[in-house]
Amino acid sequence: MTNNAAGFTGDIPQHYDEGLGPLLFVDYADDIARRAAAYSPKRVLETAAGTGIVTRRLYEALPEAEILATDLNEPMLQWAAKKFKRFESRIAFRPADATSLPFADNMCEAIVCQFGVMFFPDKEKSYREAHRVLAPGGHYIFSVWDSHRHNPFGRIGHELAASFFPVDPPQFYNVPFGYHAIDPIKEALLAAGFSDLKIAVVKKEHKLTDAAARARGMILGNPIVDQIKARGSVDPVAVVAAAKTAHEREFASRAIPLQAIVFDARKAG
Repeated sequence: MTNNAAGFTGDIPQHYDEGLGPLLFVDYADDIARRAAAYSPKRVLETAAGTGIVTRRLYEALPEAEILATDLNEPMLQWAAKKFKRFESRIAFRPADATSLPFADNMCEAIVCQFGVMFFPDKEKSYREAHRVLAPGGHYIFSVWDSHRHNPFGRIGHELAASFFPVDPPQFYNVPFGYHAIDPIKEALLAAGFSDLKIAVVKKEHKLTDAAARARGMILGNPIVDQIKARGSVDPVAVVAAAKTAHEREFASRAIPLQAIVFDARKAG
């Protein structure tokens, strides 16, 4: 899978986990793990596992399940593995492309993917692959971000990039917040063979704490930092400083609103 917006390498995993994790991912990780645990699967595949934020929750919510956590970016998985001890043998990590899964048909009862589908270059193929490796009756549970309108964190990131680069601004923040139209996603899942779709809009709020860490996560914790470096002339540190100021200005007197859409699709059987 080749996608510049999916290159979470170098120092990105650490800034992603420490800067963005507490703001964007932890609360939603608890939510999606609870949804998966409700089906009591014995074998769980996680795609786009990143730094293991959801993986840890799945492990705790499903004390008898075998969990295989995968991601296209091995540096992310290496960071995720640090959250587990050697004796925690129910967990395994393996690099894998979600659009071409190297696994047998019907190999698991649940697939979980938090905020990863937006980065898959062939989303329809990823749905077909998820359907293939799920056992009959299994569930594919995944989330996507809603639009910038409902997630000002993403809007701020996009506007900051444009303010530093009026010509050819980095487009990273259009990717995670640009795949949210429910009907096309629903139709793609049905075309892949899924049924019994459940769709939920999940709102959260986050009080701004440690604006400096959140700003580092916003700029250094994803591939926008590489897009900034590739354009030259602007030090990413300057963009981080501007991000910190923007966060403090916009969220000094109100919580940061977040909104995601969670899909639960069942394989017939």
